[in-house]
Amino acid sequence: MSADSSTPDRTDSTAATAPGPQPEPLRFFGTTWVGHDNGYGARRVGVAAGSLLAAAAGCFVLRFAYEGMAIADVGTFVNFLVLIMFSICSAIAFRRTWEGFTRRHDPASQSSMRGLLTIGFVGVFLAYFFRSLTEAPGETLHREEYEAAREQYAKRTARRAGNPSRKNRKG
Repeated sequence: MSADSSTPDRTDSTAATAPGPQPEPLRFFGTTWVGHDNGYGARRVGVAAGSLLAAAAGCFVLRFAYEGMAIADVGTFVNFLVLIMFSICSAIAFRRTWEGFTRRHDPASQSSMRGLLTIGFVGVFLAYFFRSLTEAPGETLHREEYEAAREQYAKRTARRAGNPSRKNRKG
């Protein structure tokens, strides 16, 4: 503190925020999606590149697993079943993740799908890649919810006419 105790010389880390609802941060983006500032474009490029790289790495790992099954000579039927399983799980995971960018899923159904999403991880990475080409994944959903919350807040605060204890009561 400085000599004058009324003015501290430190900066307060909790900056004053505007009253009302605050935007919900997105994974990898924080709240930069609101105004597309503070490196929003670079973050989108990074998410797109990272998710595509992760999907490619996942396919590479799956290729090794498939070759391991071929070396173990488990048979063509088992190889076919594993290939179909990963394909279907990836397609379902892609669709589920893609829908999750525009609407919220029920938490119970989300937890029941966790295993399928884990198996179809390549589909999840591809959904992130394709969505990040146009916007931050989940930006549309968060923007709609944020705008609705701001409108509700504006309606609530507009109805207030002052301090209710100061009303003139005739009686």
